[in-house]
Amino acid sequence: MTGSLTRVPCTIVTGFLGAGKTALIRHVLGNADGRRLAVIVNEFGDVGIDGDILKGCGNAACPEDNIVELANGCLCCTVADEFVPALDAILAKGDIEHIVIETSGLALPKPLVQAFHWPAIKNRVTVDSVVVVVDGAALADGRVAHDLDALKQQRTADTALDHDDPIEEVFEDQIACADLVVLNKRDLLDAAGLDKALAAIAGALPRKIKVVKVSGGKVDTALLLGLGVGTEDDIANRRTHHDNELDHDHDDFDSFVVPLGEIADPSNLAARVAALAEKFDVLRVKGFAAVAGKPLRLLVQAVGSRVTHQYDRAWAASEPRESRLVVIGLKGLDRAAVTRALAG
Repeated sequence: MTGSLTRVPCTIVTGFLGAGKTALIRHVLGNADGRRLAVIVNEFGDVGIDGDILKGCGNAACPEDNIVELANGCLCCTVADEFVPALDAILAKGDIEHIVIETSGLALPKPLVQAFHWPAIKNRVTVDSVVVVVDGAALADGRVAHDLDALKQQRTADTALDHDDPIEEVFEDQIACADLVVLNKRDLLDAAGLDKALAAIAGALPRKIKVVKVSGGKVDTALLLGLGVGTEDDIANRRTHHDNELDHDHDDFDSFVVPLGEIADPSNLAARVAALAEKFDVLRVKGFAAVAGKPLRLLVQAVGSRVTHQYDRAWAASEPRESRLVVIGLKGLDRAAVTRALAG
């Protein structure tokens, strides 16, 4: 795929609570085959995956500070607020070869995959594949998840979740986006149970997809990493129950750079950035500013009206002292008006 060699591949791992996503990712971290990995973990409360479990692996391929835990709700519904800043932080490290993204149990993969088209990130990352982990034992018993009550509690606890679908529809939407299905808990199935689980998966699959049968999440890393699918280029063809809902059309965004000269007061700039979310359809602002009389570069980041700014390092002698902010917002954003507002 054109340009993919310069982009960091990302494997998206999704599946219901209890299917075995944590076990699978722990296995990947322990069998990275020399790759330098990073992990974004999206779960919340006490009922799901705890980032500390993964941080406790103690694996040199993925040290603790390469694991970012997002606990503020379903990632598919908070892409701009959660995913992009986490991705920025990981890519800033500069030595990451592969990123594993674990979604919450109720996440819809499609909006997250669509986010890889955003101008701010599309040239830096690509979707290596979407991997869906399913609970083979639950499917054999006629359920899509082992503990439906826990899923209900998870849904109630997540105030950011903006889709309230039958669990079966969420299962179908996850499967619809899959490049690989991992049927976990094979050791709990007899021949009849395995046939029933495979039939349930086949009934949800819209096209021919490889199904790997494992126990304890132990999938050969060669089957998971480095597939090079580029799922974002095909995601429009993967039909889901939410294709006609505007709430999940997360790829309708635009971004542009606003150049500014040296600024006098970081607090005044932060106030102008914060005001953008109230006046315009601006979702995120990030960049650097040169402050008059200061040898250090000012890092500015904003999600909505929440703005942080701090000096991150000295300006290099070869660098022009200039301020440049990237603005990300909905299509149709009035660039001229936003530029004037930032310039004050």
